[in-house]
Amino acid sequence: MNIALMREVSLSISECEITNISRKPIDPDEARRQHEGLAQALRELGYKIHMIQEDRSLPDSAFIEDTAVVLEEIAVITHPGASSRRGETKAVAEALSIYRDLAFIGESGTLDGGDVLRVGRTLYVGKSCRSSAVGIINLRDIVGQYGYDVVSVPVNGCLHLKSAVTLVGEGTLLINPSWVDPSLFSGMKLIPVDASEPYGANSLLVDGGLLYSISYPGTRKKLEDMGLEVVAVDMTELAKAEADISCCCIPFTL
Repeated sequence: MNIALMREVSLSISECEITNISRKPIDPDEARRQHEGLAQALRELGYKIHMIQEDRSLPDSAFIEDTAVVLEEIAVITHPGASSRRGETKAVAEALSIYRDLAFIGESGTLDGGDVLRVGRTLYVGKSCRSSAVGIINLRDIVGQYGYDVVSVPVNGCLHLKSAVTLVGEGTLLINPSWVDPSLFSGMKLIPVDASEPYGANSLLVDGGLLYSISYPGTRKKLEDMGLEVVAVDMTELAKAEADISCCCIPFTL
């Protein structure tokens, strides 16, 4: 069974953390409609949605990807880099405990799930403003016992590694080479984003298709021209919170 863990959009989303973009007003109702659109797209691809209730004290909590890294063997609960987000992990840990044994990143380091890109048995982890060297070492210590390699990747110009590069097919990455060094991904096929769409590298590869925002038509055409099955989803309101499509769910298989 395929599961997608999600969390309802908080009505306080306009108070979210903003780092690399200009703050704009966010319509919570429209953000919720778009979030539900993503959930429906996942349902149509065969995923069961496990939806955690909103918490108005946690403006960023819909961006659940940052709170955990879920592997077949274990779920690692993160220690988010923004202190305002650390209260998000409790409910996520409770939800994931149904499906996986849990491990936790120690409080001496920080780690956001949006910085963790899995390619096979390798976890590329962004060394960003949200994920520290100590947090990356903590993750390596946890997942190494299950046979995963962890590779630290410097990130510049964007919030998370997955803002700069994501997996779109077997051995194939969508990448903004201005934000991450392509040479760190040797042996893989790299698709550069359209030059006019720097934020277009974020996507979500799941069983049945590749979920991708409608905001990047030039990059989307590149993906479709390669024969990839692209499922377009409207993320325009959620993007005002410096989020994109992978941020809003944690997909895994039982």
